[in-house]
Amino acid sequence: MDVVEFRPEPSQYAYTFGGVAPIREVAPGTVLRLWCDDAFGGTIRSTSDLASANLRMGFLNPQTGPFAVTGAEPGDTLVLHLVDLTPARDWGASTLVPFFGGLTGTDRTALLQEPLEERTWIYELDRARRTVTFTAGRSDFSVDLPLAPMLGTVGVAPALGEVRSSLTPDAFGGNMDTPEMRAGATCYLPVNTPGAIFSVGDGHYRQGEGESCGTAVEGAMDVTLIVDLVKASAAPAPLWPRLENDDEIVVVGSSRPLEDAWRISQVEMITWLSGLLGLDRLDAYQLLTQVSLTPLANVVDTNYSAVTKVSKALVPGLRPLDGLHADLRERARP
Repeated sequence: MDVVEFRPEPSQYAYTFGGVAPIREVAPGTVLRLWCDDAFGGTIRSTSDLASANLRMGFLNPQTGPFAVTGAEPGDTLVLHLVDLTPARDWGASTLVPFFGGLTGTDRTALLQEPLEERTWIYELDRARRTVTFTAGRSDFSVDLPLAPMLGTVGVAPALGEVRSSLTPDAFGGNMDTPEMRAGATCYLPVNTPGAIFSVGDGHYRQGEGESCGTAVEGAMDVTLIVDLVKASAAPAPLWPRLENDDEIVVVGSSRPLEDAWRISQVEMITWLSGLLGLDRLDAYQLLTQVSLTPLANVVDTNYSAVTKVSKALVPGLRPLDGLHADLRERARP
């Protein structure tokens, strides 16, 4: 396999999906070794660094890329297998951004209250123990939490020539903020434009489901992934982002209100189960009702994201694309 290494300069960051020329072209089967900055672009480094003074709106979630994929055409499926995610710094940061988060007034949930008090937390990373340490800002409490690296933002150029902020999740992927986007997972995305034009970024050293305050333990990440492509002639592209790991198949839906994000993930999973198991939609609906898990991904972005998961152990026969995930796992071992 060809191996391409790329570490962007800040001037090369992308802040949208669509509207940005690809930084380079890669062929299916290529291994990419990338460096991704944190959501703040490295500007939050201490507890005295506050969002209002250090963050520039419109320049959050810097993306590494985008990359064009040789031969990718609308209707194909872009496949990204995450081989390894390794923190690139020994600290991560989380902060309260004014009028941003699940439990404060926002521009879309307009209230008369003042924004929450700004505060920043710095999490020290212990590589040997694979932990990050939460330290309270107003007491002497601290606790070590398991390191759980993930990518908050993975996506392709949207359909119809749209240009969307890297803060937004939608059918093209984007800022889904699901902990399912971890090493060992395979992500399937619809190709909407020639070349697919995909990018990744927004490293999280860990995050709770829902990302309540709107920021995870944000940190720069060294990323290794394998790029692949499934042509439309071999299988139809998904309508919404799908993931697969060794234990589950997963769908992410994004919308507002939250129940519509959940509905999207449920309907897409029903479609997936129907195709994999040869079920009609109502049989797939009934099966889904009894076996699915539906964690929240985020309830803070311009769209909310909900996840639907089905266990391979509960439902034998879940082998998408003739076992492509297992094949990628084998290719990743060296």
